[in-house]
Amino acid sequence: MQSNTVSQATVTASSPSTKELPFTLQDVKAAIPAHCFEPSVWKSLSYFFLDISIIAGLYAIAYSLDSWFFFPIFWLMQGTMFWALFVVGHDCGHGSFSKQKWLNNLIGHLSHIPILVPYHGWRISHRTHHANTGNLDTDESWYPVSESKYNRMPWYEKLFRFYIPLLAYPIYLFRRSPDRAGSHFSPNSPLFRPSEKWDIITSSTLWVLMVGFLGFLTYEFGWLFLLKYYLVPYIIFVMWLDLVTYLHHTEADIPWYRGEDWYFLKGALSTIDRDYGFINSIHHDIGTHVAHHIFLNMPHYHLKTATEAIKPILGEYYRKSDEPIWKSFINSYLACHFVPDTGSGVYYQSGWKSKDSSKTNKPD
Repeated sequence: MQSNTVSQATVTASSPSTKELPFTLQDVKAAIPAHCFEPSVWKSLSYFFLDISIIAGLYAIAYSLDSWFFFPIFWLMQGTMFWALFVVGHDCGHGSFSKQKWLNNLIGHLSHIPILVPYHGWRISHRTHHANTGNLDTDESWYPVSESKYNRMPWYEKLFRFYIPLLAYPIYLFRRSPDRAGSHFSPNSPLFRPSEKWDIITSSTLWVLMVGFLGFLTYEFGWLFLLKYYLVPYIIFVMWLDLVTYLHHTEADIPWYRGEDWYFLKGALSTIDRDYGFINSIHHDIGTHVAHHIFLNMPHYHLKTATEAIKPILGEYYRKSDEPIWKSFINSYLACHFVPDTGSGVYYQSGWKSKDSSKTNKPD
């Protein structure tokens, strides 16, 4: 990894993956101002109502203009705002929106159901991801597959996982990721505990009602209406969601662990902060991801302060990319396909290089 791309993160024989952490979770927490762990209901609600207001305003403008010159601008802006609204629901799912569980669930559903995310199903699978980040055996999303698994994957699975990854999210909701069975909509899915049955039924029912509402709009106003005002912004939202989550955990110099070599803090550091430019404030600084993975109950509006506080403690274990987002995506797209079948503290390898190598070594 070039030094001008990722600061304080290099892959060497003495890289962080090969050493035990010289600090504890308590050490990291002690460096952060105590107020960073306290959510403000009014501040959290202000982000929700701001996003809703912008979304409503964009709809009003698009409907009043009804211009094909404006629709491409509307699609990009509205899809981005759908993504911002998702991030508000993301805080709700972590309990960092407020200390009131009922309020988190209410705003979580109001944020997620309109953009076809089953709130409780996603919340619980995302909890699994955070509890197992960096663990090749138990992580939930955007984890690497082994080289042997990569070679066995059918073409359609590779298609969505590696070649058009920015459209993978809806499929993940129904089928999860490779080697992980279950659906985000079924209370019988291995994702969920028996005690979570009614949470899943609630969110899945609301999701079905939202689909029904979209069907009603289509019946009343036609497919073109649905395409212009919902489907295209929804696709933009999905691309944002997949892009950001992909780049959180898909980087050539991020180590992945197996077995007893993994533990929570070590795995939580297997992510990277990224700079989205002017989009940072629009999508609520979700690119500030290292601190979020260590302390998932921290409100998004305190993450930047917390990050600055923990940098001196983390030192070389803190990863931040200064590359343009498009360049980071292309680099990861080309370089990150699988990890070795064995070992721990392993890194992504490229399937493209593997193909080239096999052609080179093929006997005459």
